[in-house]
Amino acid sequence: MTAILDKTAWLRRLPVLDWGRRYQRQHAIHDLTAAVIVTLMLVPQALAYAILSGLPPQVGLYASMLPLVCYALLGTSSTLAVGPVAVAALMTASAIAPYSAQNLQMGLQAAIVLACLSGLFLLFAGVFRLGFLANFLSHPVIAGFIGAASLVIASSQLPTLLGIQASGDNMLTLWHGILLQIDEVHGVTALLSLLTLLLLLLFRRYGVRALQTAGLSLFWAQTLSRSVPALLVISGTWAIRQNFTILAGVRTVGQIPAGLPALTWPHWDAPLWQALLMPAILISIVGYVESISVAQNLAMKRRERIDPDQELLALGAANLAASFSAGQPVTGGVSRSVVNMDAGAQTPAAGFFTAVGMLLATLFLAGWLSDLPRFILAATIIVAVLSLLEWQVFIDTWRRNRSDFLALLMTFMITLLVNVESGISAGVLLSVAMHLYRSSRPHIAIVGQVPGTEHFRNVARHAVKVCPDVVTMRVDQSLYFANARYLEQKVLEVLADNPAVKHVILMCSAVNEVDSSALEVLETINQHLSALKIGFHLSEVKGPVMDTLQDSSLKQQLNGKIYLTQYQAYAALACH
Repeated sequence: MTAILDKTAWLRRLPVLDWGRRYQRQHAIHDLTAAVIVTLMLVPQALAYAILSGLPPQVGLYASMLPLVCYALLGTSSTLAVGPVAVAALMTASAIAPYSAQNLQMGLQAAIVLACLSGLFLLFAGVFRLGFLANFLSHPVIAGFIGAASLVIASSQLPTLLGIQASGDNMLTLWHGILLQIDEVHGVTALLSLLTLLLLLLFRRYGVRALQTAGLSLFWAQTLSRSVPALLVISGTWAIRQNFTILAGVRTVGQIPAGLPALTWPHWDAPLWQALLMPAILISIVGYVESISVAQNLAMKRRERIDPDQELLALGAANLAASFSAGQPVTGGVSRSVVNMDAGAQTPAAGFFTAVGMLLATLFLAGWLSDLPRFILAATIIVAVLSLLEWQVFIDTWRRNRSDFLALLMTFMITLLVNVESGISAGVLLSVAMHLYRSSRPHIAIVGQVPGTEHFRNVARHAVKVCPDVVTMRVDQSLYFANARYLEQKVLEVLADNPAVKHVILMCSAVNEVDSSALEVLETINQHLSALKIGFHLSEVKGPVMDTLQDSSLKQQLNGKIYLTQYQAYAALACH
């Protein structure tokens, strides 16, 4: 039995042992095909997101090798494509900016430490099964943050598209810097940037349809359409290397060292590690939420199972691998993962093959990529991140819940006008505050009997029978320290509004748990009602709650009874 448990534990912690023993030739063919397509997509993205992070371009390549191997060994998603992503890159740029301002090497060291801290935090969360904490970051907050971050990222690339130098932490400072240098715009760069943007946008929207109309199959139409950024990289680099006079003054990526970085431990500097701890935690939380969301959505289409806690371990190991190989923080990318699945990836081995492709690109294309025009990467980033911006979510959230809309709007504006760290920090605080506020004010309904049935419903919503001597209050949430006083307040309000009441029944069908603070409040309510000679009764108490009552003094002191069903309580107490 122990051996079976040990085997099960090993399979859970090392998913590669499970899918690896079932790996077949047809799996390899599909995974290799997907890897080629994702590699073509990842090379320009890796370079672009490294530059977006304020790091040398090769750092993005380094972060696209060992991390992918680690995720392939530990991850539970067959399609999640791990690597540098836009939002994490922007958060990295914000976190390391004070160090990059001193010198490039300090910025690089800060990014390495950031990846290490992120990896350690994710591993810690995975070991202690803390994946549920990500649930406290509500969807409206995430949508507001990603929407604003997309606009900030797009704005940060405008100087590159215009051939000028400008920077800033938020939209205001970015646009202020751009306007100050508007007279220095490089005309050729701006024109080529516009053409590149138009080409990317047109192929993203109409490329597959147009290529199918031209006679290509769906697979090849999608493949060619998604390879457009790589084709632009090739053509742009070739044009620069031809030394065309018209391209004089167009900025390129610059020197990319050939070869691989030496594996090393992050440099220990206590003040640096302490300063980067909170940014690392925020990057980890946002990255995990993004990764687990896309992984679960894609897994649902294949009826696969995703283990959230194992994903924490896999992403943690991937970030540690990025740190040890001079990379930047990584997470699962939305667009690459979708492409990976559409291209036919069958197992996580597709990520391993992609890592091999990135290794070959780093070894043999580094010198050639040094002549890659920066505006192509900037246009690639803009088109990629603007697809993350969904204005419809603002309209939908406004219609559904105004408090959610407020959280979304505040997160959006703070991210846009202050900086990304403040935006996501405010989002986390708002999410927790909204949860506490809602749980501290549970829905409490006065219920009555539906005529001719044993069912009880809200008197404000249904035509029900009520007895003036008896009031039944249904609490639609577990009772704990934050909401117990609210229940007491509601009971007192009901008594004030109904002086003829002789019995109060607390219907507990939705109460799954009662903590010690709530028990004390229930005892206080019982004492108040006893003093007024009003019976206090409970109905439909669940087993775990009854276990708690058995160990408390409330059961002995209760001046009324505990009924199995609400119908029994009403039949025994109501006027006839």
